[in-house]
Amino acid sequence: MHSQQIAFDAGLLRRYDRPGPRYTSYPTAPQFSAAFGDAQLRAAIQASNEEPIPRRLSLYVHVPFCFSPCFYCGCNRIITRDVSRGEAYLARLQREIALMAPLFDRDREVIQLHFGGGTPNFLSPQQLGDVVACLRNQFLFSESRDRDISIEIDPRFCKPDWMPALADIGFNRMSLGVQDFDPKVQEAVNRIQSVEETRAVVDAGRSAGLRSVNIDLIYGLPGQNLEGFGKTLDTVTEIRPDRLAVYSYAHMPHLFKAQKQIKDDLLLDGEDKLALLQLAVEKLTAAGYVYIGMDHFALPDDDLSQAQARGGLHRNFMGYTTHADSDLIGLGVSAISHIGNSFSQNPRDLPAWEASIDAGKLPVFRGMHLNEDDELRADLIQSLMCQGEVPVAALERRYGIRFQEYFAHELEQLHPLHEDGLVRIAPELITATSQGRLLLRNIAMCFDRYLAPPDSDARPRFSRAI
Repeated sequence: MHSQQIAFDAGLLRRYDRPGPRYTSYPTAPQFSAAFGDAQLRAAIQASNEEPIPRRLSLYVHVPFCFSPCFYCGCNRIITRDVSRGEAYLARLQREIALMAPLFDRDREVIQLHFGGGTPNFLSPQQLGDVVACLRNQFLFSESRDRDISIEIDPRFCKPDWMPALADIGFNRMSLGVQDFDPKVQEAVNRIQSVEETRAVVDAGRSAGLRSVNIDLIYGLPGQNLEGFGKTLDTVTEIRPDRLAVYSYAHMPHLFKAQKQIKDDLLLDGEDKLALLQLAVEKLTAAGYVYIGMDHFALPDDDLSQAQARGGLHRNFMGYTTHADSDLIGLGVSAISHIGNSFSQNPRDLPAWEASIDAGKLPVFRGMHLNEDDELRADLIQSLMCQGEVPVAALERRYGIRFQEYFAHELEQLHPLHEDGLVRIAPELITATSQGRLLLRNIAMCFDRYLAPPDSDARPRFSRAI
């Protein structure tokens, strides 16, 4: 992305604030089909093994359990205080690994492993160590310096003295949920978390040798205001994580039951929500963070910033990553895999996932093969989300198309965005402007052939752009 500047035009952002995908994949998950099952996944893995240059592997492990519900949450999680449920889950997870691992050629290196959730630290360090040992036993882990082993952590349920044990297991990155330090907001979303306990986990992680810390914040939560969120941003920039994600709160109680606990009269209107986003962009860029795109910021010397500068950034279900050349294997309930030209997803409910494992089948309940058009558009959208540009000439060479003809309809849809100054269109390159960088989703939507028309009266499946 050539310009790190972001221009904030509240009027434009308001006009383009409509529902749309976050493009952690293209096609997006609603396009996956039940016609794609165990046999199709095995075939996709076999085909990926036979590629002339085998891709490296990224592993994602989903831990669905949380000790208490955060009312804003839209993740796939199960609320329980019964830690014994972790043991039963891990027993099946190890069986899933035993089903999946032998299908991949043994010389394919694992460059990335990420534990997400839920709350991965629902599991003890001993249990997490057992999972990593199981994976190491069945996959070849890279010894490269850029290997990532990362975990999402809820500081409320993590003892700082766990950190040396996590480092010994091999974890070198962690991501902490914060959302907001304002006590009134924390009460409204049922997540009481002090600055002190958060800072203690960060400091312990750094002392133990973890090389990277990410902190998640959310703007648009009930009861937020400029003063409180400003204090949170100041506190977080003092902690100085290597990366920050500042997500928009998507209020979709028809999809996420926990959100029904949130009082409507505490929700922010569009103006107030935009003001919070502007404050975050201004404070974080002033503090020296680079805006990566799609809610993410990183320090200039962080791997994400470096990857973006050299054109090696990638986006998938784990967010932004520096490992573009890898197949993604999702393990655990609801996890999504991206292998070769296929996507597949495990069952989203625990009993169905357990039943598949118990029957000795790969637990895939839906997926899809990408056709050539899907692959072209996925490539285009990936470049847009990561680099803020559509490499017209490179796509023409790679796919043997004439861009102007192939995307004639899409370029018409892009025209109003061009008129509004969100994109620059040149024969070789389409680029998001400083105003357009906050609206990458909207630019990508012009090239998404699966999207319902904007005037469709269907209930939105996607969150709003801002």
